[in-house]
Amino acid sequence: MANTNKQKVTTQDVVAAVAVAPHSVLLATDFDGTLSPIVDDPAAAEMIPGALQAIEALAPHMGELAVISGRPVDFLVERFPAQLTPTQLAPAQLTLVGLYGLEQVRNGVRTDHHEAESWRVQVAELAATAQRAGLDGMRVELKGLSITLHYRGRPELAAPVEKYAQEVAAATGLVARSARMSVELHPPIDVDKGSVLLGLAAPHSGPVLFIGDDVGDLPAFDALDQLARSGTQAFKIFVQSEESDAELLERADLVLDGPPAVLSLFQHLQTAVVDR
Repeated sequence: MANTNKQKVTTQDVVAAVAVAPHSVLLATDFDGTLSPIVDDPAAAEMIPGALQAIEALAPHMGELAVISGRPVDFLVERFPAQLTPTQLAPAQLTLVGLYGLEQVRNGVRTDHHEAESWRVQVAELAATAQRAGLDGMRVELKGLSITLHYRGRPELAAPVEKYAQEVAAATGLVARSARMSVELHPPIDVDKGSVLLGLAAPHSGPVLFIGDDVGDLPAFDALDQLARSGTQAFKIFVQSEESDAELLERADLVLDGPPAVLSLFQHLQTAVVDR
């Protein structure tokens, strides 16, 4: 997708803002499409080479570094194990938020949203039903507390999958959310990447950055706009691809070309705040 966004800031602007007082900064990012390329098999997604090392270097120097994802938090924990164990000298270096805020690991402590657990059995039963009697060609991914209905590689299924998800939502009380080449079914709990970002930002006095790539990140952009109106320096960073969402592209302060450009941003930040 061509970049038609007239960028409001440059990478150098972002780095300069963070470098003023990095320990006051909240740096948050999605996982898929930002740290990891989009792949056909969700279970096969891995960070690009160098991304983990850059995060390891940056995290101790930020006010907080967070990964906010639609993935289950256990998936994220498997990819960041060494950054999640607090010691007597220092807290855990990384916050992981899964399922748009239903699960998280912060300061080395795992917590789930208090309203979510009661939905786990029903969600599993609905996933089993979708696998057994759902649409041909639709791939069903159970994420513990939510379900993702994938149609990647089958674009002709977009409308039927959306219709199927809306019918399930109407019958069960779950909430359907569009995502990248998929539709997600979540418990009806008022939490998303925007509410998560606002909560994480509360104790930090410096700039707030969020890096996202698909429609599930729009609430985070809304939260950044809210923070900006209250006087916080906020940066909406969009990672574009051939599947880019036009609204995210239009609203972004900075547009990056794929995960390699995210890594480059992290490396510039590392030079400015770690290696100085």
